[in-house]
Amino acid sequence: MTELQIGYLLIAAMVFLVIAGMQVGVVLFSLSFIGIWLIKDNFETSSRMLALSSYSGIQDIVFATIPLFVLMGMFVSIADLGKDTFEVAEWLLRKIAGGLGMAVVVANAIFAAVTGISIASAAVFTRIAVPELLKNGYSPQLAVGTVAGSSILGMLIPPSILFILYGIVAEESIGKLFIAGVIPGIIMSIAFCVGIYIMVVYFKGFAGTVKSSVELANAETWTTAVQKLVPVASLVVLILGGLYSGVFTPTEAGAVGAMGAFVIALIRGRLTWKRLWRVLVETGYVSVSILILLIAANLYSRMLTYSGVPVAIGEVLEGLGVVGFFAVYIAIIIGLGCILDSTSILLIVVPIVVPIAKGFGIDLIHFGVITVIAVEIGLLTPPLGLSAFAVKSSLADQTIRLGDVFKGSMPFVAVMLIVLVLVVVFPALSTYLVR
Repeated sequence: MTELQIGYLLIAAMVFLVIAGMQVGVVLFSLSFIGIWLIKDNFETSSRMLALSSYSGIQDIVFATIPLFVLMGMFVSIADLGKDTFEVAEWLLRKIAGGLGMAVVVANAIFAAVTGISIASAAVFTRIAVPELLKNGYSPQLAVGTVAGSSILGMLIPPSILFILYGIVAEESIGKLFIAGVIPGIIMSIAFCVGIYIMVVYFKGFAGTVKSSVELANAETWTTAVQKLVPVASLVVLILGGLYSGVFTPTEAGAVGAMGAFVIALIRGRLTWKRLWRVLVETGYVSVSILILLIAANLYSRMLTYSGVPVAIGEVLEGLGVVGFFAVYIAIIIGLGCILDSTSILLIVVPIVVPIAKGFGIDLIHFGVITVIAVEIGLLTPPLGLSAFAVKSSLADQTIRLGDVFKGSMPFVAVMLIVLVLVVVFPALSTYLVR
């Protein structure tokens, strides 16, 4: 058996085992170890590679970015900044057709700029927004679909955990990836709002009998609105301003953001010792699970290089041209999104395709934005769409089924596909701010 055949066989085995339910990290470690052993025909070499990946795989300071931004997101959730942002957006957009749904999108976009985790956004806004949407005439599927659809902004608008992972695996600047996500994130948010307006005005059978004006129980004023937005706006300016101006590295931005979110939660009286301990433990769980996957991905990438799989696939795709490559790649990513979580997709696919993208002369920053948007679509597609599951698990109204969440998410998936095509066709949308 040739080295290339071994590589293909192990990739097929990996897909089978993951679908069968085995943990992705275990699969990557096991098959990568076996692959290097078979390719090099030396057990000792494979053992050394495993040890090297475990020792040096995450020793660079850039990996501290992950727990720092996760910690910041946890503090932001504890501080109730999502609720405040939604209330202000609800007040500002209350007289526009579909304004309450648009408020969810705007609040999610702002919340995304200080969390970077879609699942957190989905859980927070399900509890806050879905009851209000239902009360004001939105159909159950549009109410939960709006929350699930807009929650994916947490992975596109910086800071984003997916951009951090892509930057590490592809060896690209995380700071540049963060900045590259700004314009596509804004376009996606606007497109979602336009989509909600169209559904509310022209597709009442799907959207429900939405009220044209929302009566607020707590009358907001410009003074209270500003007071509620100052904390979250300060964090956004601090993080993105520091990154864009070059004052902070991504790791430093994570540290500053975590400290800022901690201070806000403390000042607002939301941080008890019990909550602080819970935040630290949950940060540890999330961070360790991601970092272990990164170590496994490091070994997996070495195995792929030895097998020659990326080169062989690149030669096959070369005849398709850039357009054909993008079409096949996006189709594969979206397909994998139906059965795998976003982190696993990145760590499995990116080591294979980055050398191919380089061969086509594709800007890897632009390619990273395309990858993240395509992966985000998988968060909403059945049967595994994690954002849809997060919304369902956070619902107080148990009469709303998981199928309603997926059904309500489909218009947002369509909007994301349109934006994805625009980003592919117009690379400047993702690279303009980076230059």
